[in-house]
Amino acid sequence: MKHSDGGHPPRDRPVAIWYSQAMNESPASQLTASPRLFKNDLLDKLSRVDPRLPLIVYGPIVLALIVWAAWHGTPAWIIAGCFVLGYAIWTLTEYLGHRFLFHTVFPGKIGARFHFLLHGVHHDHPNDPLRLVMPLLMSGPIMAIAVLVTWTIFPQVMQVPALAGFIAGYVAYDTVHYLLHHSRSQNATFLWLKRLHMLHHFTDHSRCFGVAAPWWDYVFRTEWRKPSRS
Repeated sequence: MKHSDGGHPPRDRPVAIWYSQAMNESPASQLTASPRLFKNDLLDKLSRVDPRLPLIVYGPIVLALIVWAAWHGTPAWIIAGCFVLGYAIWTLTEYLGHRFLFHTVFPGKIGARFHFLLHGVHHDHPNDPLRLVMPLLMSGPIMAIAVLVTWTIFPQVMQVPALAGFIAGYVAYDTVHYLLHHSRSQNATFLWLKRLHMLHHFTDHSRCFGVAAPWWDYVFRTEWRKPSRS
């Protein structure tokens, strides 16, 4: 989906103005629709998620992990350092997952259906407020894998705080993603992130994969680049 004037938001216009115009020029019903994805009522209901759910479910887990590490005598500098490390690992996971899993179209009808359920529906209906954060059926297995990997590769003293940082990174990602689509904040950093994410949605799906961690786009050369004019 592209903006009707070619999809290139002018750099001399605030992103909030450009985004508002892009929304007005696109079918509102498509952008905000929440289509039925499954014939089964329960599965379809589970595909819709209150945006507060990641914070409600995983926030206490993060806090409990930090308290557990401190209670068992882990030095504060190790807790802080491993928390940041876990967060950094999440941001890389976010980038790689978005680029190489969410944007891979698998062959066949089953592959196309899988892609649509995984991420395609979000690009077709980007402002659906109940499909902007991961359902527990998706985030739960990711966290289970994170536990397994953390317990496998890290020394015991690093495991708990690193896992806390990873989970906190996920919560930050889902929260930021929701806000990028629905918040009207005029904070400069927020508007910068929003501009990059809207460019990904409405101009070039092959760039700006880092939703809450845009630095990985610069590392892997997928940052936004203004199209050259011939």
